[in-house]
Amino acid sequence: MKILKSFDKLLKLSPFKFKGLLYLFLVLITTSLAYAQTAQGFGIKGGLNYNSNGDYFDAINDAYKNPSSKSGFHLGAFGKFGNDLYFRPELVYTSTKSDYDNDSFKMQKIDAPILVGLNVLGPLSVFGGPAFQYILDSEFSGISINDIEKDFTVGLNFGVGFNLNKFGIDLRYERGFNKNEARFINDNIIDAESRINTRPSQLILSLSLLL
Repeated sequence: MKILKSFDKLLKLSPFKFKGLLYLFLVLITTSLAYAQTAQGFGIKGGLNYNSNGDYFDAINDAYKNPSSKSGFHLGAFGKFGNDLYFRPELVYTSTKSDYDNDSFKMQKIDAPILVGLNVLGPLSVFGGPAFQYILDSEFSGISINDIEKDFTVGLNFGVGFNLNKFGIDLRYERGFNKNEARFINDNIIDAESRINTRPSQLILSLSLLL
């Protein structure tokens, strides 16, 4: 009843007073959203990776196998500089996994995305930029892989973020620019070289905190 009475009083306000209250409400909301974007500095981040690498060529069976995506994780640090238009470099440790039938390919790497973002609506922003990758270690079903075409590669990150002061969440897509094959002998009895394309293709969900 109290709510209904309050609403009835609001409807009885003169148009000038009602517009004044509405204007004040909009100013408060706009100010709050603007403040939510002013936080900048250095912080920490972490989250989940949903990754699949490229095709795997099985030399024993003379056949190609397509990957299925599996979840991994990442942990790291970042910097954020600017407000409406901002610069965000990151340094992240990432562990990923892709499945090929009964086999799996695991990889640990260091990622260094260099991102530029734009606030488009309140706490919502879009961003993108190059992502540099250095492979630390990889294995295929227990076999350590040492012969990778390139340990250092470049890809692309782009996505959307939601930031409230020091807290943030973002969802992005990462894709390597070029193929990066790893070669290995997957059976010690048969001298046949198999290949797997280590180029990442993944969705990344991150939580971040500015310190």
